[in-house]
Amino acid sequence: MTVSHVVFDIGRVLVHWDPELPYRRLIPDEAERRRFLDEICNHAWIVEQDRGRAWADAEAELVARHPQHADLIRAFRRHWREMVPHAYPETVAIFRRLIANGVDVTLLTNWAADTYEEASPDFEFLREARGVTVSGRVRLIKPDIAIYDHHARTFGLDPARTLFIDDSPANVEGAREAGWQSVLFVSPERLEQDLAAFGLL
Repeated sequence: MTVSHVVFDIGRVLVHWDPELPYRRLIPDEAERRRFLDEICNHAWIVEQDRGRAWADAEAELVARHPQHADLIRAFRRHWREMVPHAYPETVAIFRRLIANGVDVTLLTNWAADTYEEASPDFEFLREARGVTVSGRVRLIKPDIAIYDHHARTFGLDPARTLFIDDSPANVEGAREAGWQSVLFVSPERLEQDLAAFGLL
């Protein structure tokens, strides 16, 4: 089926995100740093802020369990801006080519509401899309089907004619379960090939 709408994830597709960046300075020992990010400020903890939990509540919950790491836990939000240092120029160029070609482009991201507000002004190309769904604002999160349905309703998308691009296999599968078409982002070169196969580039 012809694709009329393209929906981009943001983190690790258009914008680099890496929580290790400030912690390489804060925890120089690699094994200790890896343990901290795997066991304390880990994905399961981060995703609840993406779902809308307040940072103060998130910090309090972890500090209660790991009081010896209180300062390092609070450092996650304090140094968060360092975790998104730059965009990916090659992917941004593809994003802009789609828009220039008249393709309807929107954004769907798992991102805490406050940190998105803080970082997004530095990435002006994000405003070139027709709009964005930020998980922390709507309190829904990929790969829950509800967030794809919400995005489709908000922007008037035909799910069967929508192509979603994300770096997470789980999020790609979630989009497919919502009736969207979807491709896994692995590199700008592969994305260009995938979009060409849909006749979009």
